[in-house]
Amino acid sequence: MLQQIEHIAIVVQDLEAALHVYRDVLGLPLVRIEEVPAESVKVAFLELPRGGSHIELVQPTDTESGIARFLSKRGEGVHHICFRVENVAEAMSRLLSAGLELIGQEVRVNREGRSYIFVHPKSTHGVLIELYEVKSS
Repeated sequence: MLQQIEHIAIVVQDLEAALHVYRDVLGLPLVRIEEVPAESVKVAFLELPRGGSHIELVQPTDTESGIARFLSKRGEGVHHICFRVENVAEAMSRLLSAGLELIGQEVRVNREGRSYIFVHPKSTHGVLIELYEVKSS
């Protein structure tokens, strides 16, 4: 079902300070920075070597957002791990059949038209997992 890690999302208080570490010190190439109003976040995408996976540095843009609540409650750190899958709807069906709990009952679609879902950490031993649809070429 899983193809590879798509990205690891890290919640940060200050995007520029985090970029100094991940881009400037560790040398990860910055792909882009974008605002995601639907999630109330600003995200920096940094490419990991070998394989097309990314680190996403995620800064809340609204103090009432889920990311802001996470940051307030848990502090900076890993928020979720995202895996690529061939078909999110099939993966969702498989997870539900296995008794796993999802966050929301609908497949979400991002600005690029790619489908994704989140698996509740209660079902995955404390880790929030995202499944992101990437069709094989």
